[in-house]
Amino acid sequence: MKKIALLFLVFSLVLFFKPEGKMAADNLQAKIDSMKEGAVLKLDNQTYTGNIVIKKPMTIIGSTNTVIKGDGTGNVISVKAANVSLKNLTVSGSSMDRNSSEEYAAIKVYTNNNVIEHITIRHSFHGIYLSKAHHNIVRYNNIKGLGKGEIAAQGNGLHVWYAENNLLSHNTIDGTRDGMFFDYSSHNKSFDNNISNTRYGLHYMYSDENTFKRNTFTMNEGGAAIMNSNGLTLTDNQFIVNYGNKSFGLLLLQANDNHIEHNTFYMNQRGLYIDQATRNLIKDNKIIRNQIGIELWASSNDQIFTLNQISENTIPAVTIGGKGEHNVWTQKGKGNEWGSAFPLTDLNQDSIGDFPITYRSALHQLIEDQELTNFFLKSPAIAIYEKINASLNEDEVMFKDPHPLVSKKDGHSTSAIFIGLGTALAAVLVLIKGRQRICITFGKNGRKI
Repeated sequence: MKKIALLFLVFSLVLFFKPEGKMAADNLQAKIDSMKEGAVLKLDNQTYTGNIVIKKPMTIIGSTNTVIKGDGTGNVISVKAANVSLKNLTVSGSSMDRNSSEEYAAIKVYTNNNVIEHITIRHSFHGIYLSKAHHNIVRYNNIKGLGKGEIAAQGNGLHVWYAENNLLSHNTIDGTRDGMFFDYSSHNKSFDNNISNTRYGLHYMYSDENTFKRNTFTMNEGGAAIMNSNGLTLTDNQFIVNYGNKSFGLLLLQANDNHIEHNTFYMNQRGLYIDQATRNLIKDNKIIRNQIGIELWASSNDQIFTLNQISENTIPAVTIGGKGEHNVWTQKGKGNEWGSAFPLTDLNQDSIGDFPITYRSALHQLIEDQELTNFFLKSPAIAIYEKINASLNEDEVMFKDPHPLVSKKDGHSTSAIFIGLGTALAAVLVLIKGRQRICITFGKNGRKI
């Protein structure tokens, strides 16, 4: 009996002097509340119950199989203190209520200077939501939505609302509504994210001067939709196989003064779709094997296209709704490379074609009037339609590149052609003008005299 009393006394003293020791018996919220500011909480390989609220600076680190599971009624984790770090967790089970005034998420951050990394998110409305939260780092997270189904029934992978100066990098997002959604959020940086099977891989609304670099978009309804946003920089991104009626690699809608450089647009319904946009620089991109390389609406003015490789598209570029004003296809004497569909000569070998390229088409009216035309662009009937309209002089100029670039392949071909022609011409001159000398030198039978 005395031994039992002694053990009870020792256990009580341990709980009194080290309250963290009783954590195993309490829920996760109690564990968090018992920690001191700046403490590190290491979680075991087990499932913990959300929903939890973090109100002090601290670090929570999970193990290989640590799961925090919400009850489906709110945010699984709400971060309401600055300087919080969350690492190595699987988080699931936020509310899916889309009619609530609260935008629920697996992790919702309301504060600044936090780090969210190596988190796996499943079965939640939004994945990670930054709400008026600045200077946060969100990286190396894996977010998977519901996939195919009613698009409005789920939220976005990364949702950034009235939040600035955040870094979002190396995240993998699949099957959400939009992969990354920015709303009234400026001066953010997004690097090396991989987004697939969403409505829009990237969606900007009223968000200016953001940087988006080395991200990959595949199999989305739209790669990136830039709407009412200005001064963005998009470089070294890949927009690949974003396909379906009205799909695109990149949409610029009421978007101005954006810098689009070194990106790849490959096998999309449209490579670039530009509407009501002004003063955008589209430079040194690869726009290859799309149904329509560039769809440019007449409401868009003062675009500059230069140094782009625009090749092997069914339609290289089409202007819809009339003629836009002051859109140019060259800058500083350098236009764009248009591939084998537009053979060029380059007599002075300066890598610029000797003559301008003018592309005419009658498809602009058909594309504008018939929404399903895009499904038939590779049909032989389209080529026949173009030829008929050309013979009737009913086609219009889609673009004129005064300084088209000669590709290296074309340049080598051109050089080979002129070398061959030169050799042939020399042979002819020798035969015509030098026949007598040949005879004198070698004799009529070819013997040297």
